[in-house]
Formats: sequence, C-alpha cells, structure tokens
Amino acid sequence: MTRFDPETLTYNDQGLLPVIAQDHASGEVLMLAWMNADAVAQTLETRKVTYWSRSRQAFWIKGESSGHTQTLIDLRVDCDRDCLLAVVEQVGPACHTNRRSCLYTSVEDGTERELMKPES
Repeated sequence: MTRFDPETLTYNDQGLLPVIAQDHASGEVLMLAWMNADAVAQTLETRKVTYWSRSRQAFWIKGESSGHTQTLIDLRVDCDRDCLLAVVEQVGPACHTNRRSCLYTSVEDGTERELMKPES
C-alpha cells in the first residue's frame, strides 16, 4: 500500500478535478462536482464530502445548508489520477432541484425526457 497524497492527483489548469458521487447502497450515480487538493484532504479528514464551488470560489460541504448530506464511504482514484469517485451515504436528494440525482434527464431520439420528479 502507498500513502495517499492529494497533491499526486492530476488537476486541471484551475487546480480542480471532477468528482463523481455514487450512492454506496444502490450504486446510483448522484452528481458530478469539483474538488481541489484542499477539498480532497478535508473530505478525507472529516468524511463530510467537501467540494469546490466554481461559481462562489469557496468550499462547499454537501448538505451544509440543505441537510442533504453526503458522508464519504470510499474515495476511489481513476487510472489517470485525474478523476475521483466518491462512494457516499446520501441523505435526502443530491440535486439542488430536490431530485435524488442531478442526472434526471434522458435524451432519446433527439428528445429530452425527465426521469424523476423533485422529491416532496
């Protein structure tokens, strides 16, 4: 085993890498967001999934304001070290639209189809 160092990941020119969040129980892909090295380190330290908000230029702990939290179960590094998979325990919807997943629109034969409604 090798000691993990977030600095060994390959970040883009903004110092970020994409992170896919997946529900640990169902395997459902919930969302894609971004982390910098500090967000990766903070996530590993606290087990509360922490992203980097590109629009606010600030850390964003998932569920901090909504209560729809993500607790880290496992963090996986892809083969090129330029993408992460966060296997999480999701409480409540993952999407800011109040849907379970941010990936709720299917494109079939050039037509968009909504796969799920917002949770009530």
